[in-house]
Amino acid sequence: MTSPSILAAAILAERRRRGQPGERLPLHLRPRDADAALAIQAGVTQQLGQGVAAWKCGLPSEGRPVLAPIYAASVHRSSPCLAWARDGQVRVEPELAFVLGRDLPARAAPYQPAEIDAAIAATHLALELIDSRYGNPEQADFFENLADGLLNQGLYLGPQVDMEQSRNAGELAISIGTSHGAGQEETRLLQGRHPAIDPRAPLYWLAEFLRSRGQGLQAGQAVITGSYAGSFDLPVGQEIAIQYGELGRLQLSFAAR
Repeated sequence: MTSPSILAAAILAERRRRGQPGERLPLHLRPRDADAALAIQAGVTQQLGQGVAAWKCGLPSEGRPVLAPIYAASVHRSSPCLAWARDGQVRVEPELAFVLGRDLPARAAPYQPAEIDAAIAATHLALELIDSRYGNPEQADFFENLADGLLNQGLYLGPQVDMEQSRNAGELAISIGTSHGAGQEETRLLQGRHPAIDPRAPLYWLAEFLRSRGQGLQAGQAVITGSYAGSFDLPVGQEIAIQYGELGRLQLSFAAR
């Protein structure tokens, strides 16, 4: 008999392939705790058959783990960035991505922050691409959304920035410029603040959480750790520039998948 986690993973994996959201999982397939949700996550990874090129994470809230794999086919480095669009808009979150230069494998001894710092090879400006496999994710509970990857669609990796400057970037002014053509440009300014204050703190937590479960992180994987300015929509087919305080500038456009 097929387990509920495998059946739930099959539904979510197919929706992810097609970019078509649906109803909440059937009641008997909904995860009731974090372990069940993470089992579904793992099942989606297996059914998609893609490598995990990145992770999203955040500090746990009320004991609830905040993590999700980001698959190789959904990590983008060039513009235009292909993304699932809703009504001509792509929802994003401005973040920093820490790219590992060495493995942090499963082991018996806990990882110390200094070891994790030493494993970081580069820091990049990034945009998390947001989407859900549920038509109304706000109606799903935390564990259902955790099973689905916490609204992750993918990741856009922008330019590399200074490592030391970025590790202290608890606050960043986020300026978003959108070109509408014919010399028309719209600019929005957001007062950005990292939800963990220390942008690396969720990475330290993730490495330890995975280690405690017999898992690890791999060289080449990128880890994003929280949005500086919540979520907002950007239009398809227009040139966009986002300034991350004094760290640097990310420029791209989106094309609908």
